[in-house]
Amino acid sequence: YELIYAVFNTAQWAAASIPTYPVNFTPPSGLDTYIRVDVVASGGNTAAFPRSVSGVLIIDIFAPAGKGNKTGTDIADTLDTYLAGKTMKVPTGSIQTRESALVHSGIDKDNLSLSRYEYSIPFNYYGV
Repeated sequence: YELIYAVFNTAQWAAASIPTYPVNFTPPSGLDTYIRVDVVASGGNTAAFPRSVSGVLIIDIFAPAGKGNKTGTDIADTLDTYLAGKTMKVPTGSIQTRESALVHSGIDKDNLSLSRYEYSIPFNYYGV
């Protein structure tokens, strides 16, 4: 989890100017564009050598409702720049990501002024 979340703690990501929060966090009121990040590990072997873990990174994208899909898809494109098809070296190994998927989920049930999109991208971690 820490290795994936570290991607969003870089100067490069800060330059994208997309407010980013962990899953289950409620952002400040009045914010109309942001993302929430969740790492879902689905399998692996941390006892063997080399260690491995697979999973899916799920990012909820929130954008103003009623203004079309441009903001949501632009954010997904920005996420692809940083995440899709990448191999990220980390101190204990490497994280490899694959192709992303984006689904428009419609109006957010908790805030009717926002549209919600689900961006997902599978990953594998191989460590030493």
